[in-house]
Amino acid sequence: MIPEDLRYTAEHEWVAGDGTGAVRVGITHFAQDALGDIVYVQLPDPGSVVAAGDSLGEIESTKSVSEIYAPVSGTVAARNEALGDTPEVINTDPYGAGWLVEITPDDPTAVDGLLTAGAYRELTES
Repeated sequence: MIPEDLRYTAEHEWVAGDGTGAVRVGITHFAQDALGDIVYVQLPDPGSVVAAGDSLGEIESTKSVSEIYAPVSGTVAARNEALGDTPEVINTDPYGAGWLVEITPDDPTAVDGLLTAGAYRELTES
């Protein structure tokens, strides 16, 4: 369950889009599986400025609370408001309805520096 058309971080976030516009960000199937049942998500407000590698929110599960890290630097263009009422959708559809935020990157080429599906697969299999 590692879609080939996405880019990834070593912290288990995925990024959809090439960076020329806003990119959509979520957590991977691997991450949601490790977290267990997700019960709450705290996300930044649209307009917030984030830096690559910095925390941009938290995901709380029945097991733990985990940080969500910004895969690229930029401005939050949108957040998935539906997760306020149904955070568990991250468990059932992490690459679709379970997306977290959209970020407009400061540097459109930043997405190119993220892990490919093959590199992420190697990371999670080691």
